[in-house]
Amino acid sequence: MLSIIENGVPAAVRAVAASLIAALVLAGCSTYRPVHEAFHEVLNHPYTLDSGDRLRITVFGQDDLSNNYSVDKSGHLAFPLIGAVVARGQTPKQIEGDIAAKLRNGFLREPDVSVEVDRYRPFYIMGEVGTGGQYTYVPGMTVQNAVAISGGFTARAEQASADITRQVNGSVITGRVPISDPILPGDTIYIRERLF
Repeated sequence: MLSIIENGVPAAVRAVAASLIAALVLAGCSTYRPVHEAFHEVLNHPYTLDSGDRLRITVFGQDDLSNNYSVDKSGHLAFPLIGAVVARGQTPKQIEGDIAAKLRNGFLREPDVSVEVDRYRPFYIMGEVGTGGQYTYVPGMTVQNAVAISGGFTARAEQASADITRQVNGSVITGRVPISDPILPGDTIYIRERLF
C-alpha cells in the first residue's frame, strides 16, 4: 500500500479531515431557510401593542384620566373608571375606540380619546456583540443600529447578516436577514460567529 506523507500527515488523514470540514460547512448551510413572507409583511402593518409598551392616553377635558399607562404582562392596561382594557394585539387606534366606548357607557357623554405610544417595548440582542441584553427600541431602527447600541461586533462576528426572532400573528418566526433590515419592538437579534 502506497501512502504519501506530506508535512508528517498521511494523505488519507488529510482527505478525511477535508471531508469532515466540508460536511460541517454544508451542514451549517443546510439549516438556513428563506425568511417566511409574513416575517417582512408585518413591517407594513399598523403597530400592534404588547407587554412592555407604554401609552400616553389623553381624554380631552379630563385631566385626571390623562396619563401614561403601561401594558402589563397579561396584555392589559388598567384605566381609571373602566378597569382592564385588552391591549395585546390591538393598535393604538383600536384602543382609542375601546376606551371611548367604555367611558361612554355611563361615565362621560362624548369622550374624546387620543392614544399614542410613549415608549415601545424593548428589543433584545445576543451573540457576537460587545454587550448583549435588553435595549430601548427607537422607531426606524435596523439591525446595524442595534449592534451599534450594544457595543458593536466582536472580532469573531458574522457581520453581513443576523438572525431575528419575532412574533407574527401569534407565531414565533426566525429569519436570517442582512444587517440593513429594520427591526421591531420585541425582536430578539442573534449575531452569529463566523466560520473562518
